Amino acid sequence: MDKVLHIIGGGMAGSEAAWQAANMGVNVVIHEMRPKVKTFAHRTGDLAEMVCSNSFRSDDDEQNAVGLLHWEMRAAGGLIMAMAHENRLPAGGALAVDRDRFAQSVTARLLDHPRITVQHDEITQLPESGHWIIATGPLTSEGLGRAIAAETGTEALAFFDAIAPIVYHESIDMSRAWMQSRYDKGETEAERTAYLNCPMDRDQYEAFIDALLAADKTEFHDGETAGYFDGCLPIEVMAERGRETLRHGPMKPVGLTNPHAPDVKPHAVVQLRRDNALGTLYNIVGFQTKMKYGAQTAVFKMIPGLENAQFARLGGIHRNTFLNSPTLLDAQMRLRSRPHIRFAGQITGVEGYVESAAMGLLAGRLAAAEILGQTLPPVPQDSAMGALIHHISGGAEAKTFQPMNVNFGLFRPIDGFKGGRRGRMDRYKGYTDRAKAAWGEWLADQNMSIAS
Repeated sequence: MDKVLHIIGGGMAGSEAAWQAANMGVNVVIHEMRPKVKTFAHRTGDLAEMVCSNSFRSDDDEQNAVGLLHWEMRAAGGLIMAMAHENRLPAGGALAVDRDRFAQSVTARLLDHPRITVQHDEITQLPESGHWIIATGPLTSEGLGRAIAAETGTEALAFFDAIAPIVYHESIDMSRAWMQSRYDKGETEAERTAYLNCPMDRDQYEAFIDALLAADKTEFHDGETAGYFDGCLPIEVMAERGRETLRHGPMKPVGLTNPHAPDVKPHAVVQLRRDNALGTLYNIVGFQTKMKYGAQTAVFKMIPGLENAQFARLGGIHRNTFLNSPTLLDAQMRLRSRPHIRFAGQITGVEGYVESAAMGLLAGRLAAAEILGQTLPPVPQDSAMGALIHHISGGAEAKTFQPMNVNFGLFRPIDGFKGGRRGRMDRYKGYTDRAKAAWGEWLADQNMSIAS
């Protein structure tokens, strides 16, 4: 059998899978259809291009499950986390990056690897033999999507993902806006002032909600249903759930003081986060939207400080397909009906850049071990990686399976810790300590040391 690992898709999962497998001594071919075949969301042909956001979310590896996943990926020599660190931007306690430089860095490292080849071609059928990982993500091409659906019966398994707009910094009125992270979080001044804040009083907020609800929105095609992943809801969908929903979500006014009016508490606050190293672009945090372009500019210019905003990119919406992994994939991430094919990334039913890359890391290692005639020890369920793969490969209820971010609810309980909010910090620290020990042992069993 062919000893080359073929990976379809050069996003987060495909890039990480290729890096891991190549570093284990396996030759890898990445099949990436861009830029020959374009998608509506991508702008370049770079690998690991970030579309929805420039954030990898919290970097706290003691109190946050996604931060723990960062730690585990770094410990395993992960490419995505290494390049994120090289291209990081101030973002309070979050890990945000200059998305263009990040993708360029990932692409350069993969192209420079002697065991990795990148072919810009579109694969439209499931391969009959060889070693394959399908990591095509939410924007799987139409042809390959049909082939996967025919094999797995996943036509109905889809939800809609929305993209937040990006604003040119020079067009923001800083006499109304200010720079501050919530609760001044961060160890440096840059971290403590990582977010740009636009305040609203009650009347402005109510007018904004009215405009949001009345705006023209993208219509769905016949047969499509408007299901969304809760972690990426369009703001107008949140507003439809209640007029106060946004004020208790992305527009919550807590932990912030407006230096232009320090004695006036804002009724709501819109936050923007730096999107590139130059500081010329800012994305509106949590403002994924399915409003039509004309409506977006009109509604978003109602935000104080954005009256004259110029947009580098407006928001959008795309269909996101995923497998019913608990029924279709085994614990090695192989398709049960065609075990020479593995799946990785968002198509497996994980949600988020970090989770996608993490599943790519595991798929790459598992595939490489199989090619080399090795057997990896089972991924420890007490690690963040293990909790995720256990969830998608059988831990979740198949009938109600939906895309999932990593969270401590996926972890096995620990005895001896208080429940509820009062015991949360100690409990989370217990989860992360246990996970780090388990992950370290798993890497040690493969003669890998913990990366710094």
